[in-house]
Amino acid sequence: MSEMKSRLLTVVLLVGLVFAVFIFTSSYSYNYRLPGNNQGYEPVQPLAYSHRLHAGELGIDCLYCHFGAEKSRNAGIPSMNVCMNCHSLVSAPYVDVKAENDKADKEKRAPKRILSPELRKLYISLALDENLKPVIGKQAHTIEWIRIHMLPDFVYFNHSAHVNSGVTCQKCHGEVQTMERVRQFSDLTMGWCVNCHRSTNTDGVDGKNMKAPIDCIGCHY
Repeated sequence: MSEMKSRLLTVVLLVGLVFAVFIFTSSYSYNYRLPGNNQGYEPVQPLAYSHRLHAGELGIDCLYCHFGAEKSRNAGIPSMNVCMNCHSLVSAPYVDVKAENDKADKEKRAPKRILSPELRKLYISLALDENLKPVIGKQAHTIEWIRIHMLPDFVYFNHSAHVNSGVTCQKCHGEVQTMERVRQFSDLTMGWCVNCHRSTNTDGVDGKNMKAPIDCIGCHY
C-alpha cells in the first residue's frame, strides 16, 4: 500500500514539475528578460516629441537632429536651438473661413504661427513668449529627456563607425519614423550585436564588403 502511495506521489510530482516548467518557460518568453535587457522600454517624455510626424511625415533626416551620430561615438540629444531652427520660422497659412466658399473673395492673411501645447512647453523652457520674445524674469532651462538606449559601461559602441559604414539608424533602432513615442526596438544584447556583425561580414552593407569585429576586443577595451 505504501509502495502504491509512493508511486502515486512520484507521478503527481512529475506532472506538477512538467506543468510548472511549461508555465515558467511560456511566461518567461513574454514577461521576463535577463537583467539589462530593456527591449520595449517606452518611457513618457517630458515633451511629447513625435518622430512619426517629424521623421515620417515631414521626412526630416535623423542626422539633422542627431548630428553627432556621423561624427562621434555618441549620437547626442539635439539642443533646443536645433528645434528652434525650424520652429522659429515654420508657420501654417491662415484661411478666412467666411470667404472659404468663395475663391474670388478669399482673403489672404499673414501666416499664423504653429503653437501646440507641446510647443508651449518648448517656449517655456527657452523662457520665450508666444511671439518668441524673452519673458522678463524668466530663465531658460533644459528639457530633461529620459534616456531610452543605454549600454553597460564596459561596452564600447561608436555611432560614427556604423553610420559611416552605411548602417541605417533603423537597423538598431527600428522604424523610428513610425513611432509616436520612441521605444527600444532591439534587445542590444551581446549575442544580437555579434550575430549582426557575422551577417554583415557575410552579406556586406549596401553592396560593400565589411570586416566587422567578432572578437572580444572589438567592443570591450
